[in-house]
Amino acid sequence: MVTDAAYARCLYLARQHYENFPVASRLLPAAARPHIAAVYAFARIADDFADEGDRPAAARLALLDDWRRRLQEAVAGTPPADRSDAAGIFVAVGDTIRRFDLDPRLFEDLLSAFRQDVLTHRYETWDDLFDYCRRSANPVGRIVLRISGYRDARLDAWSDQVCTALQLVNFWQDLAVDLRKGRLYVPLELIRATGADIDDLRRGRITSSWRDALMDASDRTRECFDRGRPVADAVRGRLRWELRATWLGGVRILDRLAAAGFDVFKSRPTLGWRDAGLIGLRAVAWRRSSGTDGATPSFVP
Repeated sequence: MVTDAAYARCLYLARQHYENFPVASRLLPAAARPHIAAVYAFARIADDFADEGDRPAAARLALLDDWRRRLQEAVAGTPPADRSDAAGIFVAVGDTIRRFDLDPRLFEDLLSAFRQDVLTHRYETWDDLFDYCRRSANPVGRIVLRISGYRDARLDAWSDQVCTALQLVNFWQDLAVDLRKGRLYVPLELIRATGADIDDLRRGRITSSWRDALMDASDRTRECFDRGRPVADAVRGRLRWELRATWLGGVRILDRLAAAGFDVFKSRPTLGWRDAGLIGLRAVAWRRSSGTDGATPSFVP
């Protein structure tokens, strides 16, 4: 079937690129993996459009506008006019949206964040940055919950905190990478408060002022992780283990950043096979958060 082939293509794309969010992990319920992979493929390619620095901004925005048009057609159930890989992604995305009654605004939010990456390279305040995370990261968690059978305002709020934390970790982890693209996600209000100098970053130097700024940013990130931690206790089955592992992995990268003095110009911290065993042990030894009983899915996939 065309739809089966479309999902197979999305799964292939997801397995080529794994970041800080659950995508095609074996810990996820098997029935959910193709649908989450479809969402990931949709977002991954749109994000790549925004990051194609060799294209003029207008050209990247035009690609994102076309992606949005395709999304609207998929939501409406309009068959793609071509047989490209992109068309296959929207066959899968459209099917997933209809099957799980997903709010298309979650996908629209993702696209608005990608457009912002083309147009906005600095963030004045934490509120500005959190608004970006609300659209660039939080929809992913809510979609994963919906596909896994959960519709609960408490879970959404906890998930938002974890997804924001994961997005922030990625910013601090990719500080050097983003700077080469002309982007800096550390809020300017924090840079001024610590006396950090952006020119030092351009020279590849993490000064004491920058360590102070990034330690503050790290502390705020940990607060988000802590506020969102209950989501990994309030869900059931394989998703519970996936969210525990995701939470622990994000915190471990944050720990490594701090241990290295946030000097990502020398080394970008990542997770490897050695980390997997430790994360697995910590997931088993996980202590449940209080107040997380009673979250019940409104439907079972």
